[in-house]
Amino acid sequence: MSGERRLRIGPAAASAAALDAPLAWLRRGGIVIVPTDTLYGLAVDPRSAAAVADVFDLKGRDDQAALPLLAASGAQVEETIGRLGPVGRDLAARFWPGPLALILDAPEEVAPAVHAGTGGVAVRVPAHEIARRLALEFGWPLTATSANRSGSPAVRSVAALAALAADRRVFTIDAGLVPGGAASTIVDVRPTPPRLVREGAVAWSRVLESMHA
Repeated sequence: MSGERRLRIGPAAASAAALDAPLAWLRRGGIVIVPTDTLYGLAVDPRSAAAVADVFDLKGRDDQAALPLLAASGAQVEETIGRLGPVGRDLAARFWPGPLALILDAPEEVAPAVHAGTGGVAVRVPAHEIARRLALEFGWPLTATSANRSGSPAVRSVAALAALAADRRVFTIDAGLVPGGAASTIVDVRPTPPRLVREGAVAWSRVLESMHA
């Protein structure tokens, strides 16, 4: 891939036209470094086995570690990944956009490496306009693993990306400093009752309270 590989943009300018370059990059199977409501992430088309493999290679990530997804909206999740179900819809209504990821059955279109053979994929709607707009205009949820080498600190700014952004496979969206903080909480909503997989920015007690409200 060639050409300009960086876009500097503010959330208020996150129109479809403004994102033409990173969208084209994604459609060609490239990796886009995208700002989220927590950290910068690595976005690719989760249906492309080659693009997903590039993410694992870029991060030096264990291929047994699943990749989370980010979506434009709950409607996009249900149109592409699958039904949220009553509990999932209640949690989405309360915590989306925000740092709560829900595990659903992975559809056949998703590359197996995304869910590391588990059959389940974690997806959330981030509270960041650029991330949501990118997924909306792409037409499918995108991977959202943190933009760092495995074992290295996750980053809040493009300046901290170092060699990662220099990789020829990568297009960078620079939206300035992102909030940081704890990683998203992950809840598997397939069993009854739902199961906590990882506690993060949303306390498990808040999730339980919302389910019993």
